[in-house]
Amino acid sequence: MRLGTLDRRAVVIDQGNRYYYDVEVASEGKLSANPVTLLEQWDKFLDWAAFHDTQPWTELDVTCLGPPVPTPRQVFALAVNYADHAAEAQREVPEHPYVFTKFASCIVGPWSDVVLPSNRCDWEVELVVVIGTGGHKIAAADAWTRVAGLTVGQDISERRVQFRKPIPHLSLSKSFPTFGPTGPWLVTPDSVANPDDLALCCTVDGEEMQSSRTSDMVFSVPALVESISAMTPLLPGDLIFTGTPSGTGSTRDPRRYLEPGDVIVSEIEGIGAIRNTCVEPATN
Repeated sequence: MRLGTLDRRAVVIDQGNRYYYDVEVASEGKLSANPVTLLEQWDKFLDWAAFHDTQPWTELDVTCLGPPVPTPRQVFALAVNYADHAAEAQREVPEHPYVFTKFASCIVGPWSDVVLPSNRCDWEVELVVVIGTGGHKIAAADAWTRVAGLTVGQDISERRVQFRKPIPHLSLSKSFPTFGPTGPWLVTPDSVANPDDLALCCTVDGEEMQSSRTSDMVFSVPALVESISAMTPLLPGDLIFTGTPSGTGSTRDPRRYLEPGDVIVSEIEGIGAIRNTCVEPATN
């Protein structure tokens, strides 16, 4: 199943990505149009959807889709969760998940522009986990049952702020407005062949910058859900950016940063692709 948003309303999208139906309208108000509220009703929604797959469909313009979860309450992210990225960044592979937060205000849609606040902005393609039922102290063995879906994300990073001395600023450097493109929809884990092993890649202006598989993550999705939920309860609609593989601009020789006009295409097998154009900040 594919679930997206139009005007911040939850919609189900057909497998051909050509049609959709509005969940609240189709359920005659039994289910919410608000994506986070719908995720709070996740089991009820799945039961309803299993017997209501003949809804009248409306033609879809995919370029109108917003982020699958426009207003998550918590957004977690992982640093150095691929060994090859740790090596290129000259960092040790962590013994435990290195978790930081992105602020929810940075989340935008699959076709949104990325506003560059400086000439030191970098790309990071990532698998993003969308929490469904959530919970506290979730065992890894149960983790996939708490995941509503998977989506594509970009963890855009302002490297000058990130590495500013004396203390690095991971959360702030990765939370400028528009620094969290996600989409184009969430795909339920049962819709992909193997949710633990998906190809992901990133191109900038048609040049491949990153290519890997999620099976190369140091800590898998179940391990991340277990680790994070051991510390703080995961809530319906929470996002987990699971880390990026090698190929970021700041580790290249010479270094390559994003410039106005650059087009970032981020794609994950079985989910889809998002396309974001880099722009200069608007002048007042």
